Amino acid sequence: MRDLSRIFKAYDVRGVVPSELDADVARATGAAFVRLLGAECVVTAHDMRESSVPLAAAFAEGATSQGADVIAAGLASTDLLYFAAGSLNMPGAMFTASHNPAKYNGMKLCRAGAAPIGQQTGLAEIREMIEKGIPEWTGRTGTVIQRDLRDDYVRHLRKLVDLSGIRPLKVAVDAGNGMAGLTVPAVFDGLPLTIVPLYFELDGSFPNHEANPIDPENLRDLQAAVRESGADIGLAFDGDADRCFVVDERGEIVSPSVITALVADRELAREPGATIIHNVIVSRAVPELVAERGGVPVRTRVGHSFIKAEMARTGAVFGGEHSGHFYFRDFWRADSGMLAALHVLAALGSQSRPLSELLGGYARYVASGEINSEVADAAAAMSEVEKAYASQAVEIDHMDGLTVSLPDGSWFNVRPSNTEPLLRLNVEGRDDATMCRLRDDVLATIRRGRETS
Repeated sequence: MRDLSRIFKAYDVRGVVPSELDADVARATGAAFVRLLGAECVVTAHDMRESSVPLAAAFAEGATSQGADVIAAGLASTDLLYFAAGSLNMPGAMFTASHNPAKYNGMKLCRAGAAPIGQQTGLAEIREMIEKGIPEWTGRTGTVIQRDLRDDYVRHLRKLVDLSGIRPLKVAVDAGNGMAGLTVPAVFDGLPLTIVPLYFELDGSFPNHEANPIDPENLRDLQAAVRESGADIGLAFDGDADRCFVVDERGEIVSPSVITALVADRELAREPGATIIHNVIVSRAVPELVAERGGVPVRTRVGHSFIKAEMARTGAVFGGEHSGHFYFRDFWRADSGMLAALHVLAALGSQSRPLSELLGGYARYVASGEINSEVADAAAAMSEVEKAYASQAVEIDHMDGLTVSLPDGSWFNVRPSNTEPLLRLNVEGRDDATMCRLRDDVLATIRRGRETS
C-alpha cells in the first residue's frame, strides 16, 4: 500500500490518479469504512471524471467484502450524495476532487444523516486500519444495487424553496463541465426560468476553464454571457456542484458574504429568532444583519467540519462561508450550492428590482478577497503582524489564525494554510480606500518578515 499521508487530508481523501490514489486505495478505504462504522448498507455516487467510475466500483468491492450492501447512485453532485445519506439514513461516499484539476480525484465520506467524516471524526482511524491491515471478515458478502435518486433529490429541494410564484427570469449558468450540467436541468425543469447554458457537457478534463468559481478568472465567461444575453442573474458551480457563486445582471461578481446575508434574512423571516452560523472571514455585515433581524449570529472557524459541528450544537437553521459553501439545517446541515441558488432565485423572482438593487442592502463593506503569501514560518509571521497592530487594535482574537479589529470598523484575518506554506489574508473596510490601505499595510508587514526570516 502506498503512502496514505499525502492523500488523507483534513476533510477528505484526495490525490493524483493513479500515482497517489488508485483502485487498491479505494477498495481498502471501502472495507475500512464499513468496519469502522459497522455499516450494513452504504450509498455511493460519483462525478464525471474518467477515474471516478472505477474508483467507486473498487470502493464498493471493498465495502461488500465486509458484508455491507451498496446502493450505487451513479452520476451525481456532492449535495445529491448528502441528500442520499440523509434521506436514507446511511453512510455515504462521494467520488470527486471537486474543483481540482483533471489529474486528481478523491473521496468525500460521511456518516448516516450526512454527518461529516474528517481527521478528527473517523478519517484518521480509516487510514490507520488500512495501514495495519483490515481485520478478517468471515460473514456474508454484500451486494451492489443501482438506484437513481435524482428525482427524489429534486423533489426535496423544490419542497424546501418554493419558486412556483416567481416572475419569469433569464438565468445564465456556467456548469464548468461539472455535475451542475446534470443537476441544473433536472432541478430547474418546469420553473419560469429561461436558461443560458455554458459548459453543461460533462467532461472531467475541464476543456473550457477550471471548475473553481472562487477564482475570478473562471467567472469571466459567465460575466460576458450575462451581459450579452441580458440575463437577470448568473450562477457558477464548481466541479461537484456543492458550491455556487453569483453574478448580478450587470455582470458583477457578488460576494458570498452577501449571499450569506440574503439567505440568512430569508431563513429568519421563516423562523424568527433562529441561529445563523458564519465563519471568521465572512463580512461583518452578516452578524450585524442577523442581530438586526432578531436572530442569533454565531461565529466559528473556517471549514465545513466546524460549521456543521456548530450547527449541530446550536440548532442553527443556516450557515455560510466566504468560499461559496452554504449549509442548511433542513438539508441535514450539509452544504448545497443548488439550494443556495434556489434561495437567490426565489428572492429575485418574488420582487421586481434587479439583483444588484435587491442585494444593495446586504453589501455594507468592501472586502479584499483572500490573498495568499508564501512564508517560511507562519506562526512567526502572524506574531509580527500582531505586534504591529497591538497598540491600535480594539480587539484581537485567535479563534482561527489572527483577527484584528480596528477603531474605524475595519478588520483583517490572517490564517495559515493547512496544506501549504502560505498565510491567507482577508481584509474588510467601510470603503475602498480604507480597505486598500489596511490591506497594503498588513501585506507589507508579512513580506518584511518573510524577507528577514
